[in-house]
Amino acid sequence: MNIPGISILRSKEFTKKIINSINKLVKDINRSVKFMHICGTHEHTISKYGLRTLLPKEIEVLSGPGCPVCICPAADIDKAIELGKRDDTIITTFGDMIRVPASKISLAELRAKGADVRIVYGPNDAVKIAKENPDKEVIFFAIGFETTVPLIGYEIQSGPPSNFSVICAHKLIPAALELLISQSQLKIDGFISPGHVSTIIGLQPYKIFSDAYKVPNVIAGFEPNDVLVAILMLLKQRKEEKFETLNEYSRVVKPEGNKIAQQIIADVFDSVSSPWRGIGRVYDGGLVIKEKYQAFDAEKKFDIKIEKSQDIPPGCSCHLVMVGKLYPYECQLFRKECTPINPIGPCMVSMEGTCSIYYKYHSE
Repeated sequence: MNIPGISILRSKEFTKKIINSINKLVKDINRSVKFMHICGTHEHTISKYGLRTLLPKEIEVLSGPGCPVCICPAADIDKAIELGKRDDTIITTFGDMIRVPASKISLAELRAKGADVRIVYGPNDAVKIAKENPDKEVIFFAIGFETTVPLIGYEIQSGPPSNFSVICAHKLIPAALELLISQSQLKIDGFISPGHVSTIIGLQPYKIFSDAYKVPNVIAGFEPNDVLVAILMLLKQRKEEKFETLNEYSRVVKPEGNKIAQQIIADVFDSVSSPWRGIGRVYDGGLVIKEKYQAFDAEKKFDIKIEKSQDIPPGCSCHLVMVGKLYPYECQLFRKECTPINPIGPCMVSMEGTCSIYYKYHSE
């Protein structure tokens, strides 16, 4: 399928053509289908532009665990909080992360109590802070999927100052797809995979799901018509019973991905089974810093361990929302106790969190 340029992608006429093609294919397939995206930015596009209202009732588009802030375990935040209580530390992290509830308090609440917790745009900012504060231990709380991993890896490779270290809470997207396929009650007919992650890893890591599990997969961009074209591409695979990994976002994503970024990741990190908040331990679902760089691994440097943590507060349904088993409005706390101003669960905090997006764009 030829993917159009950006000007056509933003054309209403092109939208009408896609929807007409989708409606025809749904009639040909003659059954309901369920697709899932694994990206908070895709959910933002779908909800903001009301894409679900354009689709026939036979198509359900679920939101998966595509928000890195949301799936970060409370135990990892608890580690940052414990280190932040020390007089000699500066905790640095991305903006959304400081408001995410941990077992008892958030990093924002810790900062309100006087701890030095700073929002940075990237790990290079944290390294700069470490150079400017040689008498302090500067800890970067590193979260995110494959998109942000090379940035941290590069800083570690480059030899930052000895007072810089990292809490590594990175997660890997392909592992999430395998987990979701294994949950038979979801009965997912196809995945819309995130374009930004795919710029790093390319197409190959997804192919096992289409080849072995017979679940079609389309890597998509973030324009509304990108998402609609991806749905059309999934429907065509379902009609023809061809199960492939296809690249709708070819204007940005190359089949081989970013080789330099991949080399940085391979040099600095090892993949491990890792807990995802509210979901459980995911095989090869996370990263740890390799032994040769352990001087910059905050968990080893400070030997910090959390014995007990609480991922999901009582009454919160984030764990079900993140795997597409519930819509946010089906949670008893949504729009009541849980709001963006007073988030009870992690999905209400980040701009990429499904509950936060539904609160902003849906009337339920």
